[in-house]
Amino acid sequence: MKKTIAYLTLTAALTLAPMVFTTGCAVMQKRESAGQYTHDKEIAAKIKTKLYKDPIAKGTQVEVNVFNGVCQLSGFVDSQQAKDRAGEIAQNTEGVTQVYNNLILPTGRTSELPK
Repeated sequence: MKKTIAYLTLTAALTLAPMVFTTGCAVMQKRESAGQYTHDKEIAAKIKTKLYKDPIAKGTQVEVNVFNGVCQLSGFVDSQQAKDRAGEIAQNTEGVTQVYNNLILPTGRTSELPK
């Protein structure tokens, strides 16, 4: 009985191993080199730092992903001005080749407080 369980466990592990090692990050999938992956992470960190420092863009609300120099901004911002500013910051960061500004503005909000 113990041998049967051991054999089944080993068979399952060997069957699943290729799936584990062929999925995951882009480096493991050979879509980008380890150097490019590191460079992309560095670019994303620079953008995020600039967004945190900017009083309009409010970096805490923006997620930054970079792949081969292409930047994607996602998340929620309070105004069109904040969205535009975040896109401008990303575009002006060294190493960025293209920006997809997918930031979302709130809907149904009014600037007045209820009385």
